[in-house]
Amino acid sequence: MRHRKAVLKLNRTSSHRKAMFRNMVTSLFKYEKIQTTGAKAKELRRWADHLITLAKRGDLHARRQALAIVREKDVVHKLFEQAADRFGAVSGGYTRVVKLGRRPGDAAPVSLVELVYSLDIKKKKTKKKKAKTDATSKKEAAVKEKPAEAKKEDKPKKETKGAAKKQEATAKKEDAPAAKEKKDSTKKSAEDEK
Repeated sequence: MRHRKAVLKLNRTSSHRKAMFRNMVTSLFKYEKIQTTGAKAKELRRWADHLITLAKRGDLHARRQALAIVREKDVVHKLFEQAADRFGAVSGGYTRVVKLGRRPGDAAPVSLVELVYSLDIKKKKTKKKKAKTDATSKKEAAVKEKPAEAKKEDKPKKETKGAAKKQEATAKKEDAPAAKEKKDSTKKSAEDEK
């Protein structure tokens, strides 16, 4: 029984298949996009996503595991340097497969496999989040603009006439010292002019 053996055989021996995918994943990280058949592209995604996950982990053991698959040290070094910045925000979906059509010779479906920048994903998501955050920030700004006294005055809309008179009286008392200071300052300025 072949239970839990989820790998595309592609009519190749296991050693040939492993060597082929090692070469393909090395080329993918080296050139950041490659063109291959559709079936190989789907299987290549698994290899590439696994290596990027190792690179995001970034420790020595992960680097040695990656070197067991990718045989070029400079490609592994490049992958481990860029992985945290490039793919740190997302967990999965590091590659994109684009169908290109059919190959002229044998009409095999051809696809383009390329690495996805996390910046592309962030731009799409931030537009949605910005709209939500702009609406909430406007509400927060409106709440902050109203001082505490204005809130108190806005709340009791159903006031009696006596309560309104009391508020006017307290407002006059508060404004009275300010009015006296203005009168005094105008008198002083008039005396200074004379």
